[in-house]
Amino acid sequence: MASDPKPNPHASAEEVEAAWKDPKLANVLYHDWEAGTYDEKWSISYDERCISYATGRFRAVAGERDWPYEHALELGCGTGFFLLNLMQGGVIKRGSVTDLSPGMVEVAVRNAESLGLEVDGRVADAETLPYDDDTFDLVVGHAVLHHIPDIPAAMKEILRVLKPGGRFVFAGEPTKIGDFYARKLGQLTWWVTTNVTKLPVLNGWRRPQEELDESSRAAALEAVVDLHTFDPHELERTARAAGATEVRAVTEELAAALFGWPVRTFEAAVPREKLGFGWGMFAYRAWQRLTWLDENLLSKLAPRNVFYNVLITGTKPH
Repeated sequence: MASDPKPNPHASAEEVEAAWKDPKLANVLYHDWEAGTYDEKWSISYDERCISYATGRFRAVAGERDWPYEHALELGCGTGFFLLNLMQGGVIKRGSVTDLSPGMVEVAVRNAESLGLEVDGRVADAETLPYDDDTFDLVVGHAVLHHIPDIPAAMKEILRVLKPGGRFVFAGEPTKIGDFYARKLGQLTWWVTTNVTKLPVLNGWRRPQEELDESSRAAALEAVVDLHTFDPHELERTARAAGATEVRAVTEELAAALFGWPVRTFEAAVPREKLGFGWGMFAYRAWQRLTWLDENLLSKLAPRNVFYNVLITGTKPH
């Protein structure tokens, strides 16, 4: 990584303004900005909780017949959540991570080292990957496709760097309908929380105004970097058009998303020390129960495009 750009931990107002016209710049600025606190913000860990979540997502869309994959690449790795937990869960032996954000690549490689995992990192664009043809057995990503400007080009690159018969698995992508209700719930929760905590009796529950302002600036950049939402059928067609075979998309989280987005927004709006372990366990257990409801009941009753997340897999022809 010696020749890669250094991360910029905070974007100036001028850079944010420029990013409105340049989605890739916005991605670099936003994710460099978030790199140091990203795991905390999204409750990311590298223990059994997130190992189970990551392997569960993988299994739900791709099964486990080819485990372990010898060498996998993660696109838009962030802090390494998906790849590192899949490695710990026995899905992958050796990994490589890429991201447009130097800050995220730096954190992901550091996380891998702390876990004793064999991972190398490159700052790279998903539309022009710096790897030879037929390099990887598996390409994965979590919440990354919706950040990529040219998804058909990225899909072709994914298939190019996969070995014949190799697989890709992407999870955590927002559906069109799911993104609509999640954003509305988040906006409403933020407005209610930041206004109610202005009351003198609840003043201790209000984060300092400068922190709220910085969160608002980060949210403005987040709106720029979220380029796409997906219809599962259209995403399958895009993968097939790029040359993929055995393409399959599944969706998840309806009740869990309707609960989770207000909770996540509330957590971002109040001082963390006010919540504590008990709150964390309540939120996690409630989310688990609602996920069970989604998987065992609502998935059989509701159309797949009303769920929040879409996951997709496919293979490179032999």
